[in-house]
Parts: sequence; C-alpha cells; structure tokens
Amino acid sequence: MMRVIFVDDEPNILNGLKRILRPLRNEWQMAFETDGNAALDTLGEAPCDVIVSDMKMPGMDGAAFLSKVREKYPESIRIALSGETDSNMIYRCVQHAHLYLAKPCDADMLISAVKRAFTLRDLLGDDTLKGVVANMSSLPSLPEQYEKIMQELQSEDPSLQKVAAIVESDVAMSAKILQLVNSAFFGLARHLSSPAEAAMYLGVDVLKSLVLTTGVFSQFDDARVSPATLKSIWNHSAQVGALAKKIALAHTGDKLIGDYALMGGLLSNVGKLVIATNFPEQFAEIALKAGADERPEWEIERESVGHSHTEIGAYLIGLWGLPNPVIECVAFHHEPMDCVDAGFTALTAVHIATSIIDAQGSDSLPGLNADYVDALGLSEKIPDWVKMGNELDDD
Repeated sequence: MMRVIFVDDEPNILNGLKRILRPLRNEWQMAFETDGNAALDTLGEAPCDVIVSDMKMPGMDGAAFLSKVREKYPESIRIALSGETDSNMIYRCVQHAHLYLAKPCDADMLISAVKRAFTLRDLLGDDTLKGVVANMSSLPSLPEQYEKIMQELQSEDPSLQKVAAIVESDVAMSAKILQLVNSAFFGLARHLSSPAEAAMYLGVDVLKSLVLTTGVFSQFDDARVSPATLKSIWNHSAQVGALAKKIALAHTGDKLIGDYALMGGLLSNVGKLVIATNFPEQFAEIALKAGADERPEWEIERESVGHSHTEIGAYLIGLWGLPNPVIECVAFHHEPMDCVDAGFTALTAVHIATSIIDAQGSDSLPGLNADYVDALGLSEKIPDWVKMGNELDDD
C-alpha cells in the first residue's frame, strides 16, 4: 500500500482532505500533520511515497520542510500545494518540489496528481535509482552554454532573444524551462512546447531570478564525459523533435499533437543526461559497447544500470509534471508497442522520427518497429517521411 502524508497548518483544510480522500483509505495509507516538524517525525517512523505540503506555514514553512525531506528522503515524491503568490516563496519551492498545485485545488486534480506519482514509481524498480532521479532538481548543461547564459543575464542590458536562443540550444535548460513554464507556478492555460517560446513568455526578470538566485540551471563538470558527447545528445534530440513535429502535423494537422511531438522529441534523451551525471563511468562504457556490439544503447543501458534512458527520462519528466503524451514519447520511443494507445499519437511521430534520425540518411531503418507501423497503416508513408528527414538535415 502506498503511503501519503499531507501537511497544512489549517486544520479545516486537513479535515476537508480527510473527508474527500476517505474512499481511498483502502488504497492509500494516509497521514495528516499540521506542521513540518510533526511531519518529519512521522516520516522518521516510516518514509512516505508521496508528500503533499502547503507552502505558507508558521515556523518551518513549506519550502524549508520540503528541503529537509529532499535531503533525508530523496526517493519521496514532493508536491507543493499552496495559494501563495509571493515570488520569493515560489522560487524557493522550485528547487525542492517536483510538482506545484495551486490552491484552491480541485479534489480530482489532487487525487490524479497523487495517483500519477504512484504510477510513475512503477517505471523504475530500483529504489536507489529512484532516489537518484528524484533528487535531481535540474539537469547539467554544457559548460559553454551555461557560461553564455550566466554572462548574458549578468550583463547590464540582457537580451531576451539571446537568452531564448541559448536555452533552446541546450537540452538541460530546455527541459527545466518547459517544466517550469507548464507548471501551476505560472498558470498558463495551454502547454508551451518550444523552449525559446517558454523563455520569451517568462521574460528577463523572472529568468534572472530563477537562474541567478534560485539556481535552476547547473553545468556539467565531469571530465569523464566529453562536451562533444553531450552536444551530440542535444543535436540528436533537436532533430528528432523538429522532424516529429513535421510528421505529426503532416499526418494529423493537429497542432496539439505536433506540440507534444516536438516536446517529446526534445526531451527523449534526458535520461542519458541522468546516466551521464550520476554514472559517468557506465555512461562511457555503454557508448563503447554500443559501437563494438552494434546493439542499441538502450539495451546495453538496461544491462549496465538496470534501466534504459527511456524509463529514467520518463520518470524524471513525469515527476516534473509534464503532460502524459510527452512522458509516453520519452518512455516508449524505442518500443512503441509497449504503450497502451493504439492510434497515431505524438509517440508515433517521435518513434518514426527517432528511427529516421538514427539511420543518418539511409533508407534502411533498423530502429523502426515495422509491426507497429504496419498496424497503423503507415508503411507507405515512411519514404516521404524519410525524405522529410533528409531535407531537415539539408536545412
């Protein structure tokens, strides 16, 4: 049975949660506490899978409480629930909460968020790996790009256009900005799929606070993984995202599916950054084995670290609250038949785009799941999409 703890200094809110969640008492083991210290004592008796905390509380506020939880119980999924509009509190919360829900929060939305957290935990069977991933508040950027954005934001008159271009050229910055701009922190009515568009929406002042004060970006400083390798990961992701969006729009004409395909392609390799950051030696060995054995990297990743970049990446962006269609793209872009959706989705576009980009201009697509494509009646369209991919390279 999954354990959940709810922390709020207002007894009426906790009593309301108890009433609403009573039908789930046979599925969840729940605890309700009115302050952070009492919640830490409860966690000391038995760690919880999911922690939902208010932000504005007397004594130890929500940000301080979640910071301690992150330090002591990194594997726990942390959800901030608050009507707090103070920007300083929000920026502090960014580093310690996986997901932010705004008060007043619809009961169905809260239940859905907790259930989704439970579902995500099934993606990774290794508790140690869950803790490693859950403890990551950001992904490391290329040192060159990190220095560029720091210099631009610290200049006398930073250019939003330049900042947006830098964000768009780095997969780690893109992932974090897309997480933030699509969260309840900023209350957007629609999802933004373009990192540059997301940066433009946030504006210079917010980005300066997030980057310079809160530290939402970090740089990769492990010499065991070369900047060229990291850059190749980003170039591959950018190509997959661009081609996936073209394929989705060409086949469906649906802008939302196109946006999800772009986001899913851009984030398809974030799991590789997690492996590179936390297991640099295995990361280097995986690349060598893949080249020598002529096997897919994701198969060797499972042998080396227990899971591939697909499950690891999906777990991370799921924790960060990105949309389910994007999580599916990341989780199943190499094995699309493992996904329950049977029709053409953003995943379909990302799988086909990944196969085309991986083939590097060849008409032979060894990474393409022919049975999956045939079942969707798409086989005859593949040559056109391969041509589309080759034209993308020419651009």
